[in-house]
Amino acid sequence: MSTALPTRPVLHSEWIKIRSLRGSFAALITILAATAGIQALAAAAIGRAERGALGEDPLFAAYYGILWGQIAAMAFGTTVLSAEFHNGALRTSLAAVPGRTRFYLSKMAVIGGLALVVGQVTGLLTFVAGQAFMGPYAIHLGDPGTYRSIVGSGLYLTLIALFAAGLTAVLRSGALVLSLLIPFVLMVSFIVGAATGGPAEFLPDRAGQLVMHGQADGRLGPWSGLGVLALWTGASLTGGWLAVRRRAA
Repeated sequence: MSTALPTRPVLHSEWIKIRSLRGSFAALITILAATAGIQALAAAAIGRAERGALGEDPLFAAYYGILWGQIAAMAFGTTVLSAEFHNGALRTSLAAVPGRTRFYLSKMAVIGGLALVVGQVTGLLTFVAGQAFMGPYAIHLGDPGTYRSIVGSGLYLTLIALFAAGLTAVLRSGALVLSLLIPFVLMVSFIVGAATGGPAEFLPDRAGQLVMHGQADGRLGPWSGLGVLALWTGASLTGGWLAVRRRAA
């Protein structure tokens, strides 16, 4: 397995690909801009209107913007992978990196690493920017759960990006993956959650977002919820690896 692990030249080549693809790089930057920007705008508009204006859970309300930033994370994961399935790009990539496992692990390592760095910065700026406009309803760094939610929000965005990337490797279509995931996280997950309660706790987005909640009412806690999302992501990445290994380029 050591012969299939990523090497510095391969990782560097994957970074060059992402940097040169405007759609992928723009999606990466949009994770930060959308999450922190929407949070600040929402807090400035209605944050001081009344307690709970952005949500009953003050800690999760501090990450209202992540509901939109996660779409950018999905777009980042999908565009990086989908670029390989156009115009014979995958054949060219595999000619440069003949080991399919090394190629796949390198790509996912770069996606995960970039998403993690941007996600952690996003988590901190989202919290700080949003609370700056909350007036008397603001929560502060050091309050219960704040550090955990900041770190956890970055991990959440990272796992969502990798989850989308793995699905794209399976389906070979970024557009198809986004057309499935975006309605799912924006509508289906909430509808199912309201209708069935228990089983919805284990949906990837709802479980993962528990790390940003002040209190968890169900069977999952903040870190166990993030663990459920990690399992979904692991399954997606495994499926993507099998698809890349077995299918013709």
